[in-house]
Amino acid sequence: MRIVVVGSGGREHAICDTLSGEGHQVIATPGNPGIAQIGELTDVSPEALEGDLFVIGPEVPLVEGLADRLRSQGKLVFGPGRAGAKLEGSKEFMKRLASEAGLPTARYQSFDEAGAAFDFLSEMAPPYVVKTDGLAAGKGVLVTESLDEARSDVVAKLSGSSFGDAGRRVIIEEGMVGTEVSLLVIVDGKRGVALSPAKDHKRLLEGDLGPNTGGMGAYSPVESFGKAATDAAMDAIVNPAITRMIELGIDYRGVLYAGLMITETGPKLVEFNVRFGDPEAQVVVPQLLGCFGELLLGAAKGEITTVPSSYAGALATVVMAAPGYPDATRVGGTIRGVEAALSLPDVKVFHAGTRRGDDGQLRVAGGRVLSVTGFGENADAALGRAYSAVSAINFEGAQFRRDIGGSGRIRSGS
Repeated sequence: MRIVVVGSGGREHAICDTLSGEGHQVIATPGNPGIAQIGELTDVSPEALEGDLFVIGPEVPLVEGLADRLRSQGKLVFGPGRAGAKLEGSKEFMKRLASEAGLPTARYQSFDEAGAAFDFLSEMAPPYVVKTDGLAAGKGVLVTESLDEARSDVVAKLSGSSFGDAGRRVIIEEGMVGTEVSLLVIVDGKRGVALSPAKDHKRLLEGDLGPNTGGMGAYSPVESFGKAATDAAMDAIVNPAITRMIELGIDYRGVLYAGLMITETGPKLVEFNVRFGDPEAQVVVPQLLGCFGELLLGAAKGEITTVPSSYAGALATVVMAAPGYPDATRVGGTIRGVEAALSLPDVKVFHAGTRRGDDGQLRVAGGRVLSVTGFGENADAALGRAYSAVSAINFEGAQFRRDIGGSGRIRSGS
């Protein structure tokens, strides 16, 4: 197939790499230097391109209705339309749908005025959770034990000083205690097919400290969340959500990302996203080599007939971020050692925030720069290979966590 992939991040590189590995012709708009090594790049708008299948990676074009526009041209598209993408575009909408569908999730209220938000916070016990209603690149969530910090965050968001218009309405939730797991589900408008669960690490620093980021690393599968747990989450959360969307007239064809909190009383919904997670995609999508293109095509057509293959090993990815990320990212530094990392066995390096300079050198161009992924017979082996590859790569001020995988030990790296 000739497949057009929209996006330029690590998620899109993983998608393109897996599709290319199956023999499909890949065209990425706009793509990145890593994708350029396996496919064609173009700055042409997706609406002006031809392809057998269009795959929309990031959330912003989905929320803005790109899938609807492409479908109106008669194109096959993997990615929800504007109505379905509202699940991520508005956390208030997502929480309302969860309530209507009877999904287990945190108690919440939404606010556009600080006084009422403060009153609600005063009724709650820590940890306090404050979210932007709109899109904030995965960084619009504060989880804190401090009531004063929660109040300050409400003011910053509602004023627009922290996230602009995305934060002028906030969602305040009760804190949930447990282990977070990401469950990615391919949906064809009628039913969902669960992929291998993944564990993401959101905080910038070791020990789950520091600010929230878009994700600093991930691994899959998750040993403590096997088939029985996945089936339970599908029955309690994902399938009722799909049913409710059908009732609302939403024909959802794409990936539904369910962020779950595994509590003492079972899985609860933290959030829905409408695209492959990043960096979860870098450890889940490569497991689907051999059936990925057919899965996406089936969902786009409205009838999945492909059964995902079972992957025997594990994948782990370590994100290398730019200096200053996530608050004051500094770009322009020269990146060295990627080819050396790729020469190591069972390693892939997915580009996210990179560009080629006028001198041909690879340079830092965004907050999360590279996603260094290892393959192994188990998570420890995969992590060992990922960290060996990280040690081969360097750029000034590189940030990465040495405790991805949560083994309790700090791993070496460059």
